[in-house]
Amino acid sequence: MRYLMFLWLLLLPSAAFALNPFEATGIDQRPGVQVPFDLPFTDENGRAITLGQLSKGKPILLAPVLHDCPNICGVTLSGLMEAVQAQSFQPGRDFTIIAFGIDPKEGRQEAANSLTELRKRFSQTASSGIHALTGTEKNIRAVTDALGYRYAWDDTIQQYAHLAAVAVLTPEGRLNRWLYGLAPAANDLKLALTEAGQGRTGSWGDRLLLLCYRYDPATGRYSSIVWTALRIGGSGTALVGAGAIAVALLRERRRAREGRT
Repeated sequence: MRYLMFLWLLLLPSAAFALNPFEATGIDQRPGVQVPFDLPFTDENGRAITLGQLSKGKPILLAPVLHDCPNICGVTLSGLMEAVQAQSFQPGRDFTIIAFGIDPKEGRQEAANSLTELRKRFSQTASSGIHALTGTEKNIRAVTDALGYRYAWDDTIQQYAHLAAVAVLTPEGRLNRWLYGLAPAANDLKLALTEAGQGRTGSWGDRLLLLCYRYDPATGRYSSIVWTALRIGGSGTALVGAGAIAVALLRERRRAREGRT
């Protein structure tokens, strides 16, 4: 009996670790997946509406959040709005922002409150083209499962454990990119919207920029292909130079030996 109790005490920490809700959170990469665009949700005004109706033929920035959240959700939305302000595309005109509630217990009031707080801080940027949705667990899960976005209920804090990230959707509702973290870079945001717009968002110059950048799904960032090529080219030039020096030294040594003989 003592042996069994001792074994149970040894296994308890690992069992607790395995049940940690944050271990269940994550994002499975599913580029190009179709998100359910015709499921009904409720917006901050209490209207029944679908993602397709909110898109209006424009890309969507969809941020999975808890509307009544004392932790990172407000910071995530604020960081997103700061990135939006720092680039030229405008919500409402060029794209739509959706604060997508993942807690089915939340309703219109929680969604309205979170949007009101956001508009206080970003009165101009958040004046149009931004919505806060709530919905049933079935419909919420249909969207998050399609996106590969994993979250789990945490009994200790009585909230859902989840990652800070923003999904960039095409106007037809296909997942184009994920932007990770509390505050995406403004340049990454603009490149992702240009890409998701499929030629309808941004100028010719904006679309041309995509030729110079490569998206890294591991980091959720865009890196400059030109800079990478320059570094590779620089490394190649250095190697060629080193090789030429080595060959010249070998020739010099060979001549020295031949001169002595």
